[in-house]
Amino acid sequence: MALVESQHTISEQEYLDGELISDIKHEYIDGQVYAMAGAHRHHVLLADTMSRKFGNHLENKPCQPYSSDMKVKIGKNYFYPDVLVDCTDFEGYFTETPTIIVEVLSNSTRQHDKTFKRDLYFSIPSLQEYVLIEQDIAEIEVWRRTDNNIWLQTAYYLGDEIHFASIGFTIAVEDIYQRVKNADMQTWLEKKQV
Repeated sequence: MALVESQHTISEQEYLDGELISDIKHEYIDGQVYAMAGAHRHHVLLADTMSRKFGNHLENKPCQPYSSDMKVKIGKNYFYPDVLVDCTDFEGYFTETPTIIVEVLSNSTRQHDKTFKRDLYFSIPSLQEYVLIEQDIAEIEVWRRTDNNIWLQTAYYLGDEIHFASIGFTIAVEDIYQRVKNADMQTWLEKKQV
């Protein structure tokens, strides 16, 4: 989702109080409030699919997926990832302990998600996997934290499977893009019918 910046700085508490009564979501970065704009259908389908697949896998387990209504707090910054998984029993309107964060990329958010947000997310001690899903092409980038606290990146395409080690879950890229009819997926489906 695209972000639209406000024109003045507010306190962290003013932001949190405002979010409780606002009709739209805002991210909070260094005292600035950014309204979150609507998303393309593909964006919504991909985020919903990931949340549903995680949820099905995690049923009756301690970890829980959350959709884009749950905030992540990093320092004094707050973000609304498209999907996150948290394995703690936190309370309230935000978490500081996500295990997995998923962002669906669009032209307006790609640079922000792949640089600024990524660097902040990597500072979260509990985070094990950061997932970037392209909406216009079938490509998924997964960053994983190693035992040595080094982040390694792997790209996945149609025909590949992704294993989320932090929650013991494997899913095919095709299953993530199942309802998305971008050019890559249409070509893939046509080849499968031959």
